[in-house]
Amino acid sequence: MPLAIRDYTWDETENALFITVPLKGVKSHNVNIFSTEEYIKVSCPPYLFECLLHAEVEDKKSVAQVGNGAVIFKLFKKEPGIWSKLFSDDFSNKEVMKVKREEALVKSHARAEQEQSEKAERKREDGKLALNEMMRLEEQERSRIEQIKRDEIKKATDDLERWKDEQKQLAEQEKKRIMEEQKAIEDALREERKKMEKKNRRKKSANIFEESAGGIPKREVGKIEVSFTARVFPTPVRESQTPQEEEWLKKQAETRKIMELEDKDLTEEERNPMFLRDKGNGFFQTGNYQSAINAYTHALRLNPKIPGIYSNRAACHLKMRNFFKCIEDCSKAMDLLQPAVPQNAASRVKALVRKGTAFCELEMYVEGLQDYEAALKIDPNNEQLKADAERIRTVIQSSSGS
Repeated sequence: MPLAIRDYTWDETENALFITVPLKGVKSHNVNIFSTEEYIKVSCPPYLFECLLHAEVEDKKSVAQVGNGAVIFKLFKKEPGIWSKLFSDDFSNKEVMKVKREEALVKSHARAEQEQSEKAERKREDGKLALNEMMRLEEQERSRIEQIKRDEIKKATDDLERWKDEQKQLAEQEKKRIMEEQKAIEDALREERKKMEKKNRRKKSANIFEESAGGIPKREVGKIEVSFTARVFPTPVRESQTPQEEEWLKKQAETRKIMELEDKDLTEEERNPMFLRDKGNGFFQTGNYQSAINAYTHALRLNPKIPGIYSNRAACHLKMRNFFKCIEDCSKAMDLLQPAVPQNAASRVKALVRKGTAFCELEMYVEGLQDYEAALKIDPNNEQLKADAERIRTVIQSSSGS
């Protein structure tokens, strides 16, 4: 049978009630507290404190603290006033206390169920709020991503239109320049023919010698006018290769005509080898050599007569150590860079150096040296080419000696 705790203390104000119940050395985790509006129970085996209050209190507002060897109740009165006593007059009536205990137990269960229901409802509301907030954040993120996509599409479209305009302007300028060059060549040739015809007529009609009175031939005194024919290429006429230069211009014009062909199954960019060449150059600069090769290959399918693209693809093959493919592309570039004129000298040097490097990587140093020496004939003042050729000669000599 539990032992009743008698040495409790209590105090009150108009609105509150304070009760201190000692725990008699019992640990706080073994304490069980039960309370309603008019009934309080503290069980700490083997001790028990039970109280039927003089009047009802606000059970939801009231609190109980366990610590420092005691349980301290702070109870708020439903009706303000001074009680003057803690226990109800019915506390000594066992039948009444039995009923009160049962009522307290029923109320406790009902309150626990209500609290559980309220807790579940709060949890549902919190979950609903969290779900709504998550949906709002996801919708906000989707809107942000869509806006970024729209901005990127607009930027790409604007860049593409700007690039198209630039390409059209460049094409017009190039076309105009080629026409002016052709016209200048035709005018120069026409002027040259006129001078030759005039000179021939003058030879036929003029008598170089006249009979003097004494029958001795006398040389006619005259003045020879010298004029210079306008040249499209920078080399003088006496040093130029006019047939070769005219052939080179013709090949350039034919290449541009091929570029103007259209394929309805391709986009405007995919129909433009120069666009694909620029894309390949961009890939090469970032080290993406395979993508650069793909772009150059597509460009050559559209126009297989652009030597620069073969040379660029050869550079990619050289980076990827595809030496035989590099040599093949350099050879095709050299075939298209004919006739050899000053205007394509730099391109021929690049193709020869790449081809020679590929031969050296394959340990075919004699063939590589031949390409380097051919490049030096085109650019004899290139110190780097001279140094590289000398190193290859050293390798060949050391191999022969060993």
